[in-house]
Amino acid sequence: MKRKYLITSLTIFILSVSGLRAQSNLPDFLNVAYTNSPLINDNKNQQINNQAEAERIRAMTTKLQLSLNAYYLFAPVYVTDAGHKGFNLNSTGATNYYGFDLGTTNGGSMQGLVTANQPLFAGKRAAILAEQSRVGAQVNANMIKLTRHDLEKSITDQYILCLLDKKQISNASENMKIIDQQRVIVKKLVNASLLKNSDLILLNIEYESNQNVSLTYQAAYHKDLLELRIMSGSRDTAAIELDTLNLQLKGSVQQSAYLEKFRLDSLNLVATQKAFETRYRPQLSAFGNTGVNATHFNTLQDRFGLSAGLNLSWSILDGHQKEITRRKTEVQLQTVAFSKSNAQFQNELRKTQVLDELRSYDVRVRNQQKQLNEYRSLLNSYRTQVIQAQLSVIDFINVLKNRTTAQRDLLQLETNRNLLINAYNYWNW
Repeated sequence: MKRKYLITSLTIFILSVSGLRAQSNLPDFLNVAYTNSPLINDNKNQQINNQAEAERIRAMTTKLQLSLNAYYLFAPVYVTDAGHKGFNLNSTGATNYYGFDLGTTNGGSMQGLVTANQPLFAGKRAAILAEQSRVGAQVNANMIKLTRHDLEKSITDQYILCLLDKKQISNASENMKIIDQQRVIVKKLVNASLLKNSDLILLNIEYESNQNVSLTYQAAYHKDLLELRIMSGSRDTAAIELDTLNLQLKGSVQQSAYLEKFRLDSLNLVATQKAFETRYRPQLSAFGNTGVNATHFNTLQDRFGLSAGLNLSWSILDGHQKEITRRKTEVQLQTVAFSKSNAQFQNELRKTQVLDELRSYDVRVRNQQKQLNEYRSLLNSYRTQVIQAQLSVIDFINVLKNRTTAQRDLLQLETNRNLLINAYNYWNW
């Protein structure tokens, strides 16, 4: 028993710690966003409400309804009959009096009835009325999927921008390391009068320049990371290093999930029309009541009874409203169908556009990587020539700057490529 309690406690502790730990990868941020999204939460609640409304409609239209009704009518009169003058609280038959007509009030009335009403043959009507709420619940469920998908797109985009800042910081740090290594060697050569002191000053200036670049990107990383946390609803404020991201193109889908919205819109219109037309169906119900119904206190004990009957309601003519609403619904269905066709066409064009851009970026990335490799090889060669006093420090710094520009361009190309992949995956859903 103690062992079981220990395992349960340890499990709860591990789950609690995992929930509190700082988010450091994309799935972490997405899960937090799904949990904290007000729109997702609202649609979940609306989904529950629609399901409850379907149950309420079924109960209202098919279940037995019981009610208690009671009232007492107090109608005193002032009697002026010979020998019977004065106020009478519950007159049994005065001839001359002041007050309400006894033929109208019976001198008073007491009623206490328990009434039962049971709709008959209402199952099909109840199903039709409840269908609208059930479709509404499906609409809410689909809205949750769409919201999650939108969050995945926007948060992934922001995550990619954060990674760009992080890589820029890494490049600046790498440049500072190269310059620092070169400064140590150049300082020795300056002390040996093999190089000028101005060469060392140039390296110091370049080092400080890269240091400023690093600080700039650190500030950008902090800002973009904070924006990422705001978008996901994360309350974490710790400084973290984000994990790398390897985005891949998703395979083509057979049926776009975006089209589900239009299917549900059509279902909702049809369900609304059917619900409207239930008023033209005959509605039959049985009713009954039992209790007391009397006009005088002295006969109250004899006035307990019961009654029962049937109630039929059937709308025959209302100015052709059914035909009018049918035409209106048909037009709305045509609008939905047109919107669906247009959305499907635009979706395919967007995917084609993104794939065309990706092919262009793939070529540019390969060319930029080749150029960057050549700069790295040239930089290594220049470092050796500076040490051997065969090349000036200015030439070395120029090559380093060109390499830095090539690095920055490559990072921007890779970032834009990842953003395009994310865009393609967003539309290819």
